[in-house]
Amino acid sequence: MYKGNLCDVPNILVGHAQDERGMTGVTALLALSGAVAGVDVRGAAPGTRETDLLKSENTVEKIHGIALCGGSAFGLDAAGGVMTALEERGIGFEAGAFKVPIVCAAVIFDLGEGEPGIRPSARMGYEAAVRAGVSPAQGSVGAGKGATVGKLVPGTTRAKGGLGMASMRLPGGGTIAAMMVVNAAGDVVDPNTGELIACGTLGGRPVKAFDALIAAGEANEIPGQNTTIGVIATDVALTKAQANRLAAVAHDGLARSILPVHTVSDGDTIFALSTGSKICHPMALHACAVEVVARAVVNAVSREEEMEGAE
Repeated sequence: MYKGNLCDVPNILVGHAQDERGMTGVTALLALSGAVAGVDVRGAAPGTRETDLLKSENTVEKIHGIALCGGSAFGLDAAGGVMTALEERGIGFEAGAFKVPIVCAAVIFDLGEGEPGIRPSARMGYEAAVRAGVSPAQGSVGAGKGATVGKLVPGTTRAKGGLGMASMRLPGGGTIAAMMVVNAAGDVVDPNTGELIACGTLGGRPVKAFDALIAAGEANEIPGQNTTIGVIATDVALTKAQANRLAAVAHDGLARSILPVHTVSDGDTIFALSTGSKICHPMALHACAVEVVARAVVNAVSREEEMEGAE
């Protein structure tokens, strides 16, 4: 039975850890049997780890985990904790007498949302990894704890962002799912109607960032303080090159649900994972990838009932 989350894809577990005072956190994804992976970075201000390893021409074929983190560049420390948890499970790249877990990571900027100085650490990454299961919460949890949206227009009060997931069954019986941490500079809109779902406010009234930018011709100077990061996963068999293409196509889901997106102030990054051997026509796979990413973005700002959940 589908739960509408990333763990609908076999061999994937997800766990969260967060600090309520710091308003920041970590979401750990574990690929228990390893996963062929790719990545596509579209924003101009990314914070990432191990993305070069995912280039099609490079050696390592599979990764074992992904850490999505708050804390800006400080948050990359959390990936070390995910590595430790995977090592304890005996999961990793075979390197002679050693197993080295390959953990990629991406961060959002949430500094200043809570108490200064509280940031994701290796310990928080470890906690998220050991809590990983098949029914992770959505909303203001894990890496989405301090996420906000609607920050482009000067003078506006930003709206709450968060972490959202969605999944779909593919033609042929496979599965595709997405998990997005939405901390965008722009607004979240309905991908079908363009209606505002989450945006900044001014004097208690919603402000549509795109219209305001066109009218005023100016924006907040907030380079590097935003970003939507996430993962798209499937049990359809993919090569590294195909996984990289899937990650690239998945960004169209951000374009459908965030306006504007991929700005100079965002570090938008999507990882793509393949964990299985199912077959699906690339056209159908890519079309569904765009859809689940857009749905996950909307869920990230719409799951208020899970604000306090941890997993």
